[in-house]
Amino acid sequence: METRSRGRVEKRRAILAAAFEVFGRRGYAEACVKEIAEVAGVAKPTVYNHLNDKETLFHHAVDAAAEAVLGDLLEVVEGLREPGDDLRAALEDVALRLALTCADPRSRALRRLVHAQADRFPELAASVHERTSLRVADALADRVARLVLAGRLRSCEPGEAAEQLLALISWPVEARSRAGTREVGAAELRVVAVNAVDTFLRAFGG
Repeated sequence: METRSRGRVEKRRAILAAAFEVFGRRGYAEACVKEIAEVAGVAKPTVYNHLNDKETLFHHAVDAAAEAVLGDLLEVVEGLREPGDDLRAALEDVALRLALTCADPRSRALRRLVHAQADRFPELAASVHERTSLRVADALADRVARLVLAGRLRSCEPGEAAEQLLALISWPVEARSRAGTREVGAAELRVVAVNAVDTFLRAFGG
């Protein structure tokens, strides 16, 4: 029974991953369940057994991708739990890894899909924003608060400081990637990270 349940979960994950790939490549309107089934390696009826229709499939595929992106971003922010003696270097490392995550193919596809379907599925755009940007900002605010208490950053409102640091990273990535339609190289992202941290420390450095 447990093996059967695990197999069903794994099949569902494969379907959602395939759906996100196909939606990301073709867009919502042009994507078809038949191709999604082929990419997932399952029969078309199996897709409908797991997820009732194309719209439900789209919502769940985007939700799963957003959760995966969130997990990656939160893991990066954890790098500030023990930043070591060189705070600038630690911040630059975290900023670069955040920028790399925001600019990777999955994150770019997620932004393209959410932006393209914002009018049709506004609640989905709000959900993705809450799951990614807001939760990452909360986690970063916690790290900032700890750095303030340790005297390594000047007294500030941690939420606002975290929001500004994320904006200094995410906005240049969004602009350089042209809303997720262009791949941005690591060298460009390093410049973004260094500039973001420099501006942040000018404002909040201890």
